[in-house]
Amino acid sequence: MFSATGFCPSLILLVTILSVVIGSSFAGNFNDDVVVVFGDARARIQENGNLMSLALDNSSGSGFQSKNQFIYAKVEVNIKLVAGNSAGTVTSFYLKSEGNAWDEIDMEFLGNTSGDPYVLHTNIFTKGMGNREQQFYLWFDPTTDFHTYSITWNPAHIVLVVDKKPIREYRNLDSNNNVPYPRDQPMKLYGSLWNADDWATRGGSVKTDWSKAPFTASFKTYTADGCPDKTAPWYSSKQIGGDDLKQMQWVQKNYMIYNYCDDVNRFHGSLPAECGRKK
Repeated sequence: MFSATGFCPSLILLVTILSVVIGSSFAGNFNDDVVVVFGDARARIQENGNLMSLALDNSSGSGFQSKNQFIYAKVEVNIKLVAGNSAGTVTSFYLKSEGNAWDEIDMEFLGNTSGDPYVLHTNIFTKGMGNREQQFYLWFDPTTDFHTYSITWNPAHIVLVVDKKPIREYRNLDSNNNVPYPRDQPMKLYGSLWNADDWATRGGSVKTDWSKAPFTASFKTYTADGCPDKTAPWYSSKQIGGDDLKQMQWVQKNYMIYNYCDDVNRFHGSLPAECGRKK
């Protein structure tokens, strides 16, 4: 049973964002499960709560967050990104805790000029510290149709997935407290569309073309599995293997364009501790 705060006491403050039924997956409804946090009417709920469209103009972007928070979950959403010249824009899907020493798991889609590929920028923050970026090109056009993106966060690892292909795994290697891992701060789910032309496209050299505004991204058919039975496959998973590992290796070989663990100069010759561990 859940307390009034929405926490799941039997799993150490494990919280579901979408339901109070343990061990199930839930289809979210934007009318019921999220609140608009900025952008006012630029964030529009449509199709009886199944679709959220976010707009960006030269006054403001827009975004939403889940009403509840949780520790450990699998969240998934279908997104159609800004079409055409999207340079300078960022569409985000992420988990984040509150406070100055926050935890965060990011999937950010960096816009580009027409004809150039989007960049999927990923990062893991623990206690307010990030610097764990991996970036990828997508192997499809993410603007012509909806594609599925998911974040799995359990006690053993974080897995980011695109259209059922794992692209990144961040494992909990914190046995000696020298590899930070988000473990004890409940997070909310966020979606947003905003202007970041100071860095998003080619390091900020390409600015947003406001003559193309408003820019629009759409989110639909999101699900979450929270407060699970500990035998749920996503919760009990310890490490990627088998076909999932082969798919992740294929993505990273062919589409990864930046990996912080390869950036020796950035870290002055001393890479983060997890970069030297077997993954």
